[in-house]
This record gives sequence, structure tokens and C-alpha cells, in this order.
Amino acid sequence: MINALESSSTRPYLIRALYEWCTDNGFTPYVAVQVDDTVQVPREYVKNGEIVLNISFDATSSLKLGNDFIEFKARFAGTAREISVPVGRVIAIYARENGQGMAFPAPAPAAGEGSSPAASTSTAASTRTPLRDASRGTEGDASKVVHLVSEADETAETGSAPLEPEDPPRPPAGGGARPSLKRIK
Repeated sequence: MINALESSSTRPYLIRALYEWCTDNGFTPYVAVQVDDTVQVPREYVKNGEIVLNISFDATSSLKLGNDFIEFKARFAGTAREISVPVGRVIAIYARENGQGMAFPAPAPAAGEGSSPAASTSTAASTRTPLRDASRGTEGDASKVVHLVSEADETAETGSAPLEPEDPPRPPAGGGARPSLKRIK
């Protein structure tokens, strides 16, 4: 019998499942990646230690969503590039159109690596609900699972009265804003 510590990570399976859900529903799957030396991406597109990649069928060729790596070829500013991302560096997968998806715990920095607050804040995905760490594990624990929790669920757990409903935020004039993900630790 295999115990939880010896079993493989669920992250690659969840990534594949959400990729399939996005494509089945006509959405564009995006992955947010925390970049380090193990990630092979065009560095000029990395912002605050992160990059967001479109992994849709139309944007990639030779896409392989493996247990250890996500690998594909894609064009950046007209130049073909080979992309290789360790699955452990993926911090979110979501649909571009509505922000639905899943966020994962950020990988712990390697020994000697500095971690700035800006590098650990992602602006990659949009959720209409706050993120909450359900396992309450120690910080940097790779076994943590992040669950999306609605505000109604959150108030039910804390016992506090729900807030008065607010009007939904209006997009700025001239088009919609890009989705953003707020990570709460």
C-alpha cells in the first residue's frame, strides 16, 4: 500500500483535467508559471518572476502535458521557441475568458534563492471568490492544496453575518480589464 508521501503529485493530473475542461467548453487555457532556472521560457516576457502562457491548441504545437514537464513549441513575436516548464512551477491554470480554474501553492524557493513579495504575488487569473489554503499546512509545504471558496462559504465557517450585497465592479471605459488572481496566505 502506498502512503500519501510516496504517491505522485496530483498537480499534473489536475492540470490535464482543467486543460481538457477548457478546450471542451471552448475556453482558452492559460497557465501561470513561477520562473526559475529550471523553466525554459523567453525571459523577456517574465514579469515579477512569473509568466503566463497560452497553452491552447491554436497557440502551441507538439504540446505534451506530462507528469514532470509541460513542453511545447510556440511563437513569441513571430519567433518559434521551445518551452519547457516543470509541472511543480505551475501556480495556476485557468480559462482566459472567465478566470475559472485552479491555483496551486507556489513552489518553495530553493536554498540560497531570495523570495520577494512581488515575486510571490500573481496577477495571472481571475476568480470571483477569495483563495484560501484549506490544509492549513506550514508555509512552503508542497503538499498543500488551495481551494476556491465563495464568500458565502467563508462567512458560514466564521459565523459572521454576510455583508450587504454590492453592485458588481464595472469594467473601465474602453474595454474590459485583464483578470487578476489574488493569493491569500
